[in-house]
Amino acid sequence: MSTLDDLIDPAAEHVQLGAGYRFTEGPAWSVREQALIFSDIPADTRYRWAPGDEAPAVYVAPNFKGNGMVYERAGTYLVCESDTSVVSRFDAAGNRTVVASHFEGRELNSPNDIVTRSDDSIYFTDPNYGRWNDTIGKERDPELDFQGIFRCEPDGSDLQLLVPRDEFEQPNGICFSPDESLLYVNDSPRCHIKVFDVRDDGSLGPSRLFFEGLGTGAVGASTPDGMKVDERGNVWASGPGGIWVIDPSGRHLGTVPTPEFPGNLCWGGEDLRTLFVCSSTTVFSVRTKVASAPLPCHDAG
Repeated sequence: MSTLDDLIDPAAEHVQLGAGYRFTEGPAWSVREQALIFSDIPADTRYRWAPGDEAPAVYVAPNFKGNGMVYERAGTYLVCESDTSVVSRFDAAGNRTVVASHFEGRELNSPNDIVTRSDDSIYFTDPNYGRWNDTIGKERDPELDFQGIFRCEPDGSDLQLLVPRDEFEQPNGICFSPDESLLYVNDSPRCHIKVFDVRDDGSLGPSRLFFEGLGTGAVGASTPDGMKVDERGNVWASGPGGIWVIDPSGRHLGTVPTPEFPGNLCWGGEDLRTLFVCSSTTVFSVRTKVASAPLPCHDAG
């Protein structure tokens, strides 16, 4: 039975990469470029950092209040945009195309976090946080009367709502188990994580409660936010005091402390054992003893 010390050295050093941001989010690692990108949502700016850089550099600005991001197998990356309520795709030249924007003729709320499956299909959460104010999005009334989880083909076609409309209050972080048989999604105000069996066609079975008590539900304080899974199937989720590590059975192994609230995280580095953490006004890295669960973008040459 694993312990937290089996996954990360208690004395592992936090290496600060950048500071002075307003609220960082959406870290994504490019295997092809060996570089990290992340967003400062209120500053409407995307940054890029690579080993050897003195500090992260402005990469895209404005970036439509970009939130969750993920690289794809082809080297492109996907962005959840709060200002525009779309999922967009960027290529290496910086060209932007819209992947998903409407469901049943209505605008999406504000896509928040995003993953891809080994068939390159796209899964994302759609809370309405980006419609609350102009700090993290653009204040406006929602067109949808629910907050859901969606799936679409790589070209954005066949957009499907995967869960009942009353399944979530505000779905946020999303990640697959290493073999993609399970999909984890947290609900920020309800402070819990649900898990779904993933069918062969990409649809989801009924939800099960995986973990509860992950915070207080107070926005901006200790609500569940970003999540990732390691190669052993442990879930690493943002929460009170840092990153909560939960084993596949739902047992809390412990918490990796962070200097501020951790909005999101991802693994990177040459061996995918460097954990990059967006911790509110800072971004830092810390070495772990485990690597990321395999992702389609890891196949990029």
